[in-house]
Amino acid sequence: MASKNSGTKTGSQKSRGATNGQSKESKQSPLEKFFLDQLKDIYYAEQQLLKALKEMKAAATTEELEDAFENHHSQTERHVKRLEKVFEMLGEEAEGKKCEAMDGLIKEGKTIINETKKGTMTRDAALIIAAQKVEHYEIASYGGLVQLAVTMGKNNAASLLDKTLNEEEQTDQLLTDIAESYINIQADEEEEGSRRTSDEMVEAEAAY
Repeated sequence: MASKNSGTKTGSQKSRGATNGQSKESKQSPLEKFFLDQLKDIYYAEQQLLKALKEMKAAATTEELEDAFENHHSQTERHVKRLEKVFEMLGEEAEGKKCEAMDGLIKEGKTIINETKKGTMTRDAALIIAAQKVEHYEIASYGGLVQLAVTMGKNNAASLLDKTLNEEEQTDQLLTDIAESYINIQADEEEEGSRRTSDEMVEAEAAY
């Protein structure tokens, strides 16, 4: 005859089940929880940036800036894959957490596109500034994550994150070089030409 208890768990069995079912979070230190939270933040940010870079490339005037945004898009895809490896190293599922900062920066970029004239150097100059604001946010995020990973002894994760940090810094410098080489200068000349045209129109109207 089957035991009356065959379909139920004993108190000790229930206790063991509860222990085995404890979330990983309960075993993590506050610093580890914060580290994971920041990984989710930048993971979300990188995915949103992939979408934004396509729009920025389409809005750019010069071929050089288009190429820079295209290269940055490919680079960002690598960054996403690296983050997924870091999540895997931690035994965590790769998932994003809404990043208000990145959402705000992307929104600002869209506003710049709407408020600048298509086909102008002024738009390119503005797009570079918008892109560099994003870069600086990412540099700060990855820089902090690298140091936290080193502190916690997660050296493999730190190495992967540091590769991304270096690439973000290189992209930021590239954007600076593009701006300083000619785009900012031509944007200024473009503005000066616009002022001269406006002044000439006013003078013509006054003479008439």
